[in-house]
Amino acid sequence: MTEVAAENSVENHAFEADVARLLHMMVHSVYSDRNVFLRELISNAADACEKLRYEAITNPSLAGGDGENRITLTLDEEGKRLTIEDNGIGMSRAEMIEALGTIARSGTRAFMERIEAAKSEKNYNDTQLIGQFGVGFYSCFMVAEKVDVVSRRAGSSEAWRWSSDGKGSYAIDAVEPVDAPARGTRITLHLLDDAGTYTSRWTIEKIIKDQSGHVPVPIMLVEKPGAEAVRVTDGSALWTRSKSEISAEEYTDFYRSLSGQYDEPALNVHFRAEGRHEYTTLAFVPGSQPFDMFDPDRKGRMKLYVKRVFITDDADLVPRYLRFVRGLVDTSDLPLNMSREMIQESPILSAIRKGVTSRVLTAIEKLAESDADGFAKLWENFGPVLKEGIYEDFERRSQLLALSRFRTTTSGEAFRSLADYVRDAKDEQKTIYYLTGGNPDQLRASPQLEGFRARGIEVLLLTDSIDSFWVMNAPEFEGKSFKSITQGATDLSQFSKPEGEVQEKRPETTAVLDELIAFAKLRLTDAVSDVRVSDRLTESAVCLVASEGGYDRQLEKILHGAGRIEGASRPVLEINADHSLVQAIAAKTDDQVLREDAVLLLLDQARILDGDKPEEPRAFAERLQRVFERALR
Repeated sequence: MTEVAAENSVENHAFEADVARLLHMMVHSVYSDRNVFLRELISNAADACEKLRYEAITNPSLAGGDGENRITLTLDEEGKRLTIEDNGIGMSRAEMIEALGTIARSGTRAFMERIEAAKSEKNYNDTQLIGQFGVGFYSCFMVAEKVDVVSRRAGSSEAWRWSSDGKGSYAIDAVEPVDAPARGTRITLHLLDDAGTYTSRWTIEKIIKDQSGHVPVPIMLVEKPGAEAVRVTDGSALWTRSKSEISAEEYTDFYRSLSGQYDEPALNVHFRAEGRHEYTTLAFVPGSQPFDMFDPDRKGRMKLYVKRVFITDDADLVPRYLRFVRGLVDTSDLPLNMSREMIQESPILSAIRKGVTSRVLTAIEKLAESDADGFAKLWENFGPVLKEGIYEDFERRSQLLALSRFRTTTSGEAFRSLADYVRDAKDEQKTIYYLTGGNPDQLRASPQLEGFRARGIEVLLLTDSIDSFWVMNAPEFEGKSFKSITQGATDLSQFSKPEGEVQEKRPETTAVLDELIAFAKLRLTDAVSDVRVSDRLTESAVCLVASEGGYDRQLEKILHGAGRIEGASRPVLEINADHSLVQAIAAKTDDQVLREDAVLLLLDQARILDGDKPEEPRAFAERLQRVFERALR
């Protein structure tokens, strides 16, 4: 009794570090989110319960007398207090000084070192502990002006209280067993004036579910002192269960809670990687486009957990072209910084990212093989984003090209793969032809397609902005290169027209047509780089194309609009020598005014067909009026 009475007196100690400076750093530097203190305290409580489970393997009496492991939070709005209590292993006086009186000395780390030493004798490989750095506890001083910790070590009759205001010292004194937990630890936060919101049930429950909803210990909430405890979480995590045990309804419910969407997932990817790196992934491809799919930041929305504790939703777990994927990765292998809010770049992270990406793309490939309609819907929703990977991900470019689907001049509203295109290409065709633009209907009306359509050559109709870029990074597919039909000469003469459609150039118009082209080159020298007879036009009189070494027409418009290039290059004006309008203009050799107006009008007509407008609308209207007046005389 004398020894206990002597120890009942309060003892004051100095922290074994410059605590005032450290705590100031934590509040203003280490933690950017004030709510993180609750995650840290719950993680510590979960660790204490896990330690009890471990030690009870050799000493079962330690776990008796207080039911299942649990964590209980009690709110006291009137007293401005928040209490977090667990019935885990608890701490002795010496352990309190060791764990709470020494900054960055983690009891969990020391415990794990003991487990590692014991592994050669006993199998404790399933121990799941979270704490690593020994600083998480002190995050509570972001919201508390004073912290009291009362703890009783499992199997002990003594209980101790640790108290501090976090300004350089702490006090330890003995407490009566009746005022302490039967075993475990009770932390009482005396909240700062601006932290009163942490006594709100809505606030605390949301933080628990967002950050600690899947820790392996049930969490209870007491809304006010004396009220009945309500279970907030059940200590389970869906992704830790076997796929065979999970129903489709459970997957859908979890997807909706995770993503905040109310559709059904088009695909779910659930696997556990074992070996050099161990992690569990549960990912979903949504059934509809997320509202933020085209966010300029293009960030992924995969959540990172470490041993079932939420760490961040800002981890680079999938490439940006899979940002529509929703889900999580749970691992114990990643190195974390002290606040656990950000993960350090590491080979482990790269390996996880590679593994998750491969499994998601493989699952999409399997869907394409087994469910054409389901894949078509997925591609309709996410094809524009997946194609970003062709531009950005060299390693998976071939896989993404094979996965991609396109509307073409022969597909109608259906999608075709590049394998389909190559299979049906003409024997002598060495190129995959494409046309980029705003929408399929506009592209189908393009004059550049006329020669290809007349010869039965399929052309990809690319309507997404990214299409103008990935084709530059996709040198070939199955030995065939990509070429824009608006860029350079087409050399369509190598492909024969269907029998009966070939028309020879009329000899009597050759000379006057050459003269018209020469005149057009001279008159339009500031607007175009060349004027030439076209082999791609069959119905329209004129069209504009890019020079052989220039940008594709659509790409040039995008780059110019984004300020990436100063001005547009001069295109090539192609003229259909067989068109009646061209022949009529060529025949008017004696009317230079009409010829000049006609040549300028042909250029403006080509601009309009290309989706642009006349460079000088007023001059265009005046020329058109003069031509009408001449025709109506």
